[in-house]
Amino acid sequence: MPSDISAIAESRCRRLLVWLVPLLWTLGLGLWGLSRQDSVWRDEAATWQVARRSPGEIWAMLGHVDAVHGFYYLLMHWLFEVFGASTATLRLPSVLAVSAAAACVALIGRRLAGFWAGLGGGLALGLLPAVQFYLQEGRPYALVAAGAGLATLLLVSLLERGPGRRTWPRWAAYGIAVLVCALLNWLSLLILPAHAATLGWLRAGRGVWLRWAACGSGAVAGALPLILFSRGQSEQVSWIPPLAWHMLIGPGILLAIGGLGAWADRSGRRDRPDRPDRPDRSDRKGLSVAAVGLPLLAVPQLGLIGLSLVQPLFQDRYVLFSMVGLALLIGAALGAAVRACAPRLPRASGLLVPGVAGLSVLALLPVELDKRAPASRIDDVLAVAGEVAGLKRDGDAVLFVPAARRDTALVSPGSFGGLADVALAASPAASATLKGEEADPARIRAALLGQRRVLLVTDAEKVAKPPSAERDKAKAAVLREHFAVVADRQVRGRRVTVYERRG
Repeated sequence: MPSDISAIAESRCRRLLVWLVPLLWTLGLGLWGLSRQDSVWRDEAATWQVARRSPGEIWAMLGHVDAVHGFYYLLMHWLFEVFGASTATLRLPSVLAVSAAAACVALIGRRLAGFWAGLGGGLALGLLPAVQFYLQEGRPYALVAAGAGLATLLLVSLLERGPGRRTWPRWAAYGIAVLVCALLNWLSLLILPAHAATLGWLRAGRGVWLRWAACGSGAVAGALPLILFSRGQSEQVSWIPPLAWHMLIGPGILLAIGGLGAWADRSGRRDRPDRPDRPDRSDRKGLSVAAVGLPLLAVPQLGLIGLSLVQPLFQDRYVLFSMVGLALLIGAALGAAVRACAPRLPRASGLLVPGVAGLSVLALLPVELDKRAPASRIDDVLAVAGEVAGLKRDGDAVLFVPAARRDTALVSPGSFGGLADVALAASPAASATLKGEEADPARIRAALLGQRRVLLVTDAEKVAKPPSAERDKAKAAVLREHFAVVADRQVRGRRVTVYERRG
């Protein structure tokens, strides 16, 4: 009897640790260097400045631009209202989301391949370079990954339980999780064909297919209005280049790593360890990490490639949630390694997964430091705002080329106090846009000719593009013909140039 009690207590402890350790581990990785030296780059600046608007202003803007991120903007507006606008509030939701995704990976891995596979997969997720970038990013992609992890965990639990009347609450929760992911980014609906591939792999029964189809169809129907409406704003992604061969290198490497993990899982399944805390029903049903993780990794990647052949859309962040599948497969490989070592080195096998995690942190240290540095992003709107604050004088004018660089004034309005935005005709909030509406070239020219000093905020020289809009050409022409440069500062991807009127 005492031995049975001890075994039960040990089993419960392992069931707790298998998800709690990855959650805390990923949380620690996310909190490390969270402020990125008080830097905010242009994508996060969009979140920041929209979240500070009223719900009515956000709703009006979504009718013109960025409808695909509307749900996320409203969520961040509420967080900014409650906790205040800061880099911590901006990024902490992503940290918590990836931590939750790591816990889901661990629970799935434990169900399908045992304790060490779950622990290894959960620890691996937060170390993946792609995940590390978005772990501290004030954008919705980490939240989508958390939703995908939860939806996959629910699906696995349903496949283990089999069909039954009491499974409908979980199926409903699965549909809601997929729908929320779609509202955050509707390309996350690629998770549905990934899960369909899993069902096909397992030769699921008719009842399972019907329930999955009903919940999946409900999620698609719920997201369909957003999909159709946001398609009318497709010019927002017109900057994405057409698919090229070099873009396929990254997905190819990921699929190769995932294939190795799937092979390790399948080759080691005959040595599945005993788990007295739960019968090994997954073997009888054909469930495995390979059957769940490989489609979750491959189908979204291949699906996005296919969509990009029709319209250029290939950006790895759109399918960040597929890294949940890669982490599952890495965990399966680590679990197989532990099982292979256990007969010969029973004590050392228990240190394999923690040891690999520790060595991975050291090996990836340059990547980890790079992702937490301001230089990891193309620019820094707060750094250039600081330069403006040091160079400005009351009564000076300010120009932004292109107009989207006005984001630095929207994120840090105090740094621009006392400056006249002479090109602006309607503010971003009033015009329901991200960057505001500027006056026609003739009015901009006339306004500039009435100024003595002008501060120009633009991109750093190495990344700047020649002005293309007529308004920007007019700004450049007036400055070139009637003003002289008296100061020039370049910092973290942006540039502030001070002009004084000749004569």
